Amino acid sequence: MNFFTWLTTKRKTLATMSVSELRAQEMLLENERNRMQAKMSKLAGEKQKIVERGAKEKTPELRRTFAQQFDLLHTEQMMIGRHLNIRSKELLTVSRLRMLRESAQRSRLGAGALPTIREGDLATIERLIENDKITSEMYQERLDEILQIGVAADEAAAGVSPAAQELLKVWNDMDAGLIKDTNDAFDEAEKRVRERHAAEG
Repeated sequence: MNFFTWLTTKRKTLATMSVSELRAQEMLLENERNRMQAKMSKLAGEKQKIVERGAKEKTPELRRTFAQQFDLLHTEQMMIGRHLNIRSKELLTVSRLRMLRESAQRSRLGAGALPTIREGDLATIERLIENDKITSEMYQERLDEILQIGVAADEAAAGVSPAAQELLKVWNDMDAGLIKDTNDAFDEAEKRVRERHAAEG
């Protein structure tokens, strides 16, 4: 079971976990991220050694062998890099939710309360985590925006109607490269508005 499946389907969801439980999950993700970072550094060192050995070796056959080894290490490094990007974003998600819960416990929201994170926001978070083109830095900015939308969703929403809110989210997804053209944006906006009306009805 991957992180996001666990996030949305496990009986003990992130929205119901205590600060200590969120922190425990945060530490697990942090440890995995650190292991991946160490592996990336090790692979980089091995690639450097192969380059040095190949530079000294004049036999074409051996050089081809070294080149193949370099390619294998590079491929492995790229794969780990992709997973590292995902883990970094997952870690950021749990950290942000933990901080929200801690803040909620200290504020007027009362102990144990957590600002609303809607189904549409969870779907957007999943797409952002899985999108290789979205870096951790880009994701952090978008996640903070999504969570702020969640915090404000149960308030007046600045006078913006539900349909307008969904369209604003679609435009934000276009900015992030998750939706490619206006036709897809229109279809997605229509879908989200229908789903929202159905949920509220």
